[in-house]
Parts: sequence; C-alpha cells; structure tokens
Amino acid sequence: MSAFQILYGKTFLEFELPRAEWIAPAPIPALRDPARAVRDALDAPLDFDWARFARAQSVAIAINDKTRPVPLAILLPLLLHKLASLDIPRDAITFIIATGTHPPMRVEEFGDVVPREVLENYRVITHDCDDGANLIELGTTSRGTRVHANRVFVESDLRIAIGDIEPHQFMGFSGGVKAAAIGVAGRATITRNHAWMLDPHSYQGRYADNPARQDVEEIGKMMGVHCALNPVIDAQKKIVGVFAGDPIATMRAGMPLALAVYRVRVAAPFDLMIVSAGGHPKDINVYQAQKALGHAIPVMKPGGTIIWLAACPEGTGSKLYEEFMRDVSSHYQVLERFAREPFRLGYHKAFQIARAATRVRVMMITEMPRTLTARLLLDKYDSLDAALNLALRDLPHDARAGVMPIGNVTIPEISPAR
Repeated sequence: MSAFQILYGKTFLEFELPRAEWIAPAPIPALRDPARAVRDALDAPLDFDWARFARAQSVAIAINDKTRPVPLAILLPLLLHKLASLDIPRDAITFIIATGTHPPMRVEEFGDVVPREVLENYRVITHDCDDGANLIELGTTSRGTRVHANRVFVESDLRIAIGDIEPHQFMGFSGGVKAAAIGVAGRATITRNHAWMLDPHSYQGRYADNPARQDVEEIGKMMGVHCALNPVIDAQKKIVGVFAGDPIATMRAGMPLALAVYRVRVAAPFDLMIVSAGGHPKDINVYQAQKALGHAIPVMKPGGTIIWLAACPEGTGSKLYEEFMRDVSSHYQVLERFAREPFRLGYHKAFQIARAATRVRVMMITEMPRTLTARLLLDKYDSLDAALNLALRDLPHDARAGVMPIGNVTIPEISPAR
C-alpha cells in the first residue's frame, strides 16, 4: 500500500491505495530570492517603458480577489516602490479588487487579499460587475463582445494588471490582461466572452488559437492595459518565476514556465482518479473547485470514477448555478436544458459538472451539507475512506489509479511511451 496526503480546504486528508500514479506539478525549485526577482522584472520590463508614466496623476492596479493565491505580499510593496521612483504620489494610486462576476468583496474582507501596510496607506476599492453607473462602454471586439469596463480603471493614466500565469480550463492560461479584462469588466462582457468555452479550441494550456483567450486579449487592449505583473507559482504557492511589462510579452515569456510546472505526461487513461482542487482558496466554493474536475476528465476512461475533494466552505459561489439546478433531476437533463437556453454565467457551472458526471462517476468529499449537494445532483460521501472502499470494490483487476493533488491547475496529457 502507498500512503498519500492531499490538500483539502485549510487542512489535508490522508489515505492509502494499493498502487496509484502521482500526477502533480513538477518540482521546479522556487526562487531563492523572490523579492529580488520581482525587483529585477520591474526594473527591466518586457517591451514597456516606465518613463512614459513618470509623474502620472492616476494609477489603477487590478488585483485578484480572495479566490486566487497571488503572492501580493511580495509583489505590491515592490511595485509601489517602483511607482514612487516615478514621482507618482500615493494618493494617485487605486487598487481595484478584480472580482469579475464574483460578489464584490466586503470592506472587512479586504485584509484577506491586500497586505495591511498597503490597505492602511492606499485607496482600495472592489469592482462590481453590475454597477452600471461605474462602467464605461468601449466598443465591441472582433468576436462580438461588447466591452464595458470599470470607470476608475479605464480613466486612469497608468493601468496595471496583476495575476498569476497558470493553466485555465478553457481560457488556456490566466495572466496578462486577464485580471483586468475579466476582473473589472461588466457582467454582459464576461458572459459573452465565457460563452466561447463551448468552442473546442478553448482548452487548458492553449493560447494562440484559443477564442476565449484571444477575445480577452482584445478586451484588454480596448481597456488599455499598459502593464502586467505576473508570477508563476508552484504547488506550495511559492514563486518560481516572475515577468513584468507589456501584457502580451509577459504571457509569451511566462507560459512556457507555467507549462513546465503544470503539464504532466501520463501513459494511458485512468479508471480511478482522486483529485483535489489544491486546498484553500482553490476549493473555497464549487465555482472554483469545479476546475479540478474539468482538468481530470481528459485522462479518464469513459465510465471511470473520480473522487473529487472540495471543501467548499462558502457553498456553490453562484446563486444562478443553484437556481438552474432547482428545475432539473438528472445531469442529462442539465445538458439538455443548457443547450436550449441562452448562455449565462452560473448556468455554465451546472453544464461543466454535468458534462463530467455523464462521462464518469463522480463521488464528492465536501463540507457542504447533504441537502445542498443533493440539490446539485452531487453524490456526497461521509469520508474519503468510505468513497475509496466503494470505488476500489468496483475496479477491474488491472485498473489504473491516479492522484491529482493540485487539480485546478494541473494539465495531465496522455503521452504513450514509445
């Protein structure tokens, strides 16, 4: 028997399996001096000249919300030092918590994201995608997305986006302009962009011909994002590389490193997969944790079993998802209804989970109450051991089992040995 330990919420679960393949990010060494690396990236930005913005009268910095483990405690002080060197006063700088369609963060939650010394000395606001009075219309992308963006961000002299470069289940990668292009956009803009998830080219680790991602690049260009600051982090949330400058240049420089960390080759599909989103905040709610399920599906045998570990202390993270699930009684009915109705954010989570659950058996370990998981058509088990015992009982003798401990960002790819 082999022993495993896997992140779950703010703790971990332990279990044993007779044999299993560990499908985890590569152990690329974290930077020994990440602060120096951030400073060097800011001092020598890619295709970008800080001097253009000396003495800027307004600076807007889009930062991810509590659902993303961005190392802001390292990034922000060094960025602010760089802005100070350009004679930009403190009161010219605004941090916008880029929530996208997530609920606006409460002021008392800001400290969960923003370092205290920044929160105490700089203006920090939260984006609200439904606040029409604070959105500006910028036009329409070539793919038909009407762009509405946060007024404070768009009207600032210098516009910066901060976020990790890591694989994304249909956007290909996060990073570059995305923290702004999605994070501070209006709901209709995000909805139209995310509808591209249904295109087969909208796939994890895919960039140049990914319509969802390329639409985001165009949105970011229309918003006028000048600069991106993008770390690549490892499974322990430590920085392995950092890139700054023109958003497209940072993406081109950072994506190969992100793939080196998160793409894992496997020899053949699996009968059983134990997958965790990667612990808090990746499994803060179903909306976030679903990505782990989506990343595991491409390497599963049809009819196989996924044991999905997702604490979800904040429930689903989407009232629209819950609303959609009130009127359905099977995952096949979810797919049928989703195909009939206009694309809506929240509904797409029901679709993504149903798409997985009609291909494989999904067993869930979660903190959510059974009354909620039942409404979501999710099979909750009281313990990982209970789920494992049942799953192992039904496996063929030559079954392949895998463990994905950081499922939200791991890209497993089938690459048979030659």
